[in-house]
Amino acid sequence: MNRVVIHYHEVALKRGNRPAFVSRLVDNIGRTLRWTGVKRIRALPGRIVVNLTPQADWPQISRRLPWVFGIANYALAWRTECTIEAITACAVAAITGREFATFGVRTTRSAKTFALTSPEINRIVGSAVQAECPARVDLDDPELTINIEVLGREAFVSLGRQPGPGGLPVGSSGTVLALISGGIDSPVAAMRMMRRGCRVAFVHFHGAPYQDRTSRDKVVELVRVLTRHQCESRLHLVSFGDIQRQIVAAVPRPFRVVLYRRMMMRIAETLARSIGAEALVTGESLGQVASQTLANLTVTAAATSLPLLRPLIGMDKAEISAQAERLGTFEISIQPDQDCCQLFVPRHPATRMRLEEAQAAEQGLAISTMVQQAMESVEVEKFTFPDEGVSCIERTAQIGMS
Repeated sequence: MNRVVIHYHEVALKRGNRPAFVSRLVDNIGRTLRWTGVKRIRALPGRIVVNLTPQADWPQISRRLPWVFGIANYALAWRTECTIEAITACAVAAITGREFATFGVRTTRSAKTFALTSPEINRIVGSAVQAECPARVDLDDPELTINIEVLGREAFVSLGRQPGPGGLPVGSSGTVLALISGGIDSPVAAMRMMRRGCRVAFVHFHGAPYQDRTSRDKVVELVRVLTRHQCESRLHLVSFGDIQRQIVAAVPRPFRVVLYRRMMMRIAETLARSIGAEALVTGESLGQVASQTLANLTVTAAATSLPLLRPLIGMDKAEISAQAERLGTFEISIQPDQDCCQLFVPRHPATRMRLEEAQAAEQGLAISTMVQQAMESVEVEKFTFPDEGVSCIERTAQIGMS
């Protein structure tokens, strides 16, 4: 077994644009599998084949591939000649030493010129397998599935397939800027945009100088987890405490939360335009908290001219939390912190604010100056995956592409 055969689904539906999507997926796979023993990556019709070195770290490869959006499934495979004799011998060798009560053979043929049809290949290989072991055939729910892929000059045999995350390759749908807090929702929102092919940059508003670094530290850990899905990330840290203080001094108490959000949108838009991001992303869910009523969401969105994407808008907290657990961010998000959204928050915030009320309340604010103040406070942290903290031995297995 010195190959990994990777299949994609949604990418295959792109017709004329498919080569660009496949090229992006190949690049993302190569970057994700750095230093794991990858020799070469090939894009073949309907699949991607990863050639491995003898020292390849399959457990690490198998752990990383589910982080690559665009992959439908993958399997460790044997390459063989494209003859029924070679395919049958390879399948029999693959099951040697394995114990299973039922099995099925499933064949796909990219090369329709092959002398035998898929059902004929299934029968021949299945008979050879039964001659070697007492297992019975079960085509509906087999304990072991033998997958055969017949191409023009070669064939691949694999046992079972591991599910991938699906979606589109990161980088195929442009760049967005995600507002990320230390909470449960925003990391999930960012992940969902990555799954739709977006490269995600991050901005975090923290309460300095009035709060400690706990929210910043949490967000750093969250972005580090999310970077596994796109290999590189940038986190922009914005000091928001003094801006909140200015809002508190100038506007009625119930309006503060919505005006905080509107100011965040303005700052995020300025930042997004400076880095070439085409939209903003938030983890807002309709009705979850006071600032996320339909009326308040409308007022918040009116503060920016960029598209404002809310991928969690129709999800409830239980659904979002379940996705956060699968993503690996939930345990980080539930750790206590001092979030800027808790700073100077009124006991009874407005839940149905009108745009006219927001605009009137903002008349006393030097908005352009406040945005500039925030932009001057921005600090940037960069993240990479895999990071440079690998041994020299691991780094000797460099990736070649053709």
